[in-house]
Amino acid sequence: MKFGFIGAGNMVSAIVKGMTANGYDGKNIFITSKTVTSAAKLAEACGANSCQTAGEVIAASDVVVLGVKPHILAEILPGLQADFAAKKPLVVSIAAGKTLAYLAENLPKDMPIVRVMPNINAKIGASTTGICHNDAVTAEQLEAVKAVFATIGSVAEIPENHFGIFSVIGGASVAFAYMYMDALARAALKAGMPKKQALEIAAETVKGSAEMVLKSGEAPWSLVDQVCSPGGTTIEGVTTLQAKGFEAAVVAAFDAVLEKDKKIGRGEV
Repeated sequence: MKFGFIGAGNMVSAIVKGMTANGYDGKNIFITSKTVTSAAKLAEACGANSCQTAGEVIAASDVVVLGVKPHILAEILPGLQADFAAKKPLVVSIAAGKTLAYLAENLPKDMPIVRVMPNINAKIGASTTGICHNDAVTAEQLEAVKAVFATIGSVAEIPENHFGIFSVIGGASVAFAYMYMDALARAALKAGMPKKQALEIAAETVKGSAEMVLKSGEAPWSLVDQVCSPGGTTIEGVTTLQAKGFEAAVVAAFDAVLEKDKKIGRGEV
């Protein structure tokens, strides 16, 4: 199977590097980008093929990944109709907010389409990736897409009506986690610990806490209760976070991201 990528930004770079590091032959990967320069650099690094145009990528590929920003997607799809109609590849979109219905409306009739939402942790093979598809996608095609994205982390099938929710908790929340760790490290720096050491400790603690939730099967609040001793230090921090609106701020941030995702889907931004 041959794979094509239209776009060569950070996410496509992570995907292609993940693929070639996990057994995919670069000779079967075709890449293009707006200036072609970034595609050429990525292709050279991974032993893949750099193409001058999106049309060349489509003609060479069984699977075409649309790896451009949502507003760029709207610009390029009209000019690629004939190329897609001639080849009829499986189309994979990683554009935030752009639904299967939108993609179907802007591609030739009855095209198999998959929406995928990876996150920036793909750069180290630790993405949490959501995936959904239309009825034209075969079981074999779906497994092929899952296998590709499994090279950069975990993959979960998500109903499309939950895809906006996934874009928050599986995508944007990565930034929230980074902010939380940085805030802890800055507080430790203020108290006298070198920030580099504090950040390493904070990151390892968050990593361990995430594994505890996944492996223990216990609800997070049950685990919070286990950490808090009567009259102890941790409960002071927990009640202070609550008093300062920690949980409300997280929910508000969630709502803000979800609303922006909906606006992108409606073409309002």
